[in-house]
Formats: sequence, C-alpha cells, structure tokens
Amino acid sequence: MSKALVIDVARCSGCYNCQLACKDEHVGNDWTPYAKPQPQIGQFWIKVHENVCGTIPKVRIHYIPKLCNHCRKAPCLEACEHNAIYRRDDGFIIINPEKCTGCKACQEACEYDAIFYNEELKIAQKCTGCAHLLDHGYELPRCVEACPTDAMKYGEEEDLKDWIEGATVMIPETGCHPRVYYRNIPGKFIAGTVYDPIEKEVIIGAKCILNSGGKVWQVNTDEYGDFWFEDLPVGLFDLVISAPGFEYKGFYNLKTSKDLNLGDIPLERAK
Repeated sequence: MSKALVIDVARCSGCYNCQLACKDEHVGNDWTPYAKPQPQIGQFWIKVHENVCGTIPKVRIHYIPKLCNHCRKAPCLEACEHNAIYRRDDGFIIINPEKCTGCKACQEACEYDAIFYNEELKIAQKCTGCAHLLDHGYELPRCVEACPTDAMKYGEEEDLKDWIEGATVMIPETGCHPRVYYRNIPGKFIAGTVYDPIEKEVIIGAKCILNSGGKVWQVNTDEYGDFWFEDLPVGLFDLVISAPGFEYKGFYNLKTSKDLNLGDIPLERAK
C-alpha cells in the first residue's frame, strides 16, 4: 500500500497555500512521535520554488513545490546509525524525534536538501507526509488539502497510475526512486520578434522553422511579430526565419541549456 504524491506544475498558480498550510500545521505543534514542533523560521518542509525563464519581454514563470520525496531507496535512512529513521508501511520516511541524536548524517546524505536541523532541539526534521493526521482519520496531508487548483494529487500509487504515467521525478539519476512525481514541468523555449527595419513594423506570418537532429518544428509569427517554440529539450538547434519579400535569416547552433530570447530580429528586404 504505497502512497504517492503527484504535482501538476501546469496547474500550480504559485499561491503558496501548501507552504503556508504546512507551517500552520507544524509550527508550535508537537506531534511526537511523528515530529517535534517546526521552527517558525528557517524551515520549509514544503517550499514553492519560483522559476523565471527567459529575459524581458519573453518571459515564462512556473512554480514547483518541493518537499521530501520519501524515496524508495532513501539515503537518509541508510545513513542513520541510531535507528531514528524508518519507513512506514505506506512508504513515508519518518525521523523519530525521540531517537534522533542530531548527528546530521541524514541531512548530509539527502540528495534533495529536504532535511533540516533544528538548532534549538538539536534534531533533524523534515516532511512527515502529515502521518499524524492520516493515522487519525484524515484523508489528505495539509498541503494537498490546501491546494485551490487541484495541482496536488495524493493517494495509493496504483490509483494514481494515470497521473503518474508520463510524469517525472526530481534528479532521477540519483537512483533514489522518489514517491513524489511531477507532471508538465516546462521544457526550454526559443522566442523572438520579427520586424521590418525600414517600415518599422512587425512582420506577421513570418515562417519560423526550427531543426534539431532531423526533428523539425514550425510556427508563424503572430499579430505582434512574436514567435515561440516551447517545451523544447536541451540540445543544439538551427532556426531559419523567412517571409515573402524578405531575405531569410538563420541562427545556428542555438543551445537550449537555458531559455533563449533572441530579441528583435530585423529581416532585410529581398533584392
């Protein structure tokens, strides 16, 4: 009966309700043996990360809530020599605050920076999946319950298989096999604005053809002269822009290690 959490990034509005709900649930509340009180500042057992991509005016923003991944192969559990960390039958990884010695081995082992050290209590702390609520009849962790856009789905992994299909996990190369899945994390983009430098007007309907490794994408500039190629993989791309009455313009070996705003692109009149 493994539980899982699926987060649809396309639905996340960046309202921070999940983050606030977690603080409300754990700051000042002692849920021993699940967790001691979370400090008011310095710890976010779930934190919404704002990702600003591109440069003005070609900018896209998306939000990714991050928390303990309750990994199937949990380095924190393996690193603890004091039997303070254990895996529940539902898959949640718990740090027993009464057994934790504060050695920080689990914090150093965590691949996701999801474990915090409580300086006052001298113990390690992290997301518990709100196990104290689930064990007393509640159906959802507070973060999931607080989400107004239904961006977070929690339940049996088998019941969530349609949501998990096509989803990804954070840093899969660690081999930790997280139980937190993400859908619709945007790929990279290449964008720009095409214009006529003589008329000082944008060019509507210019054909923009992008090529990488034999795969081709095509869009036309919109009524503002803008073009966007979105959800691109990381790689090298060639771009050719053409319009009737104008010379074509090419950009070659564009690297999408980051999002690219090519800015204002003038097309010269055909001779």
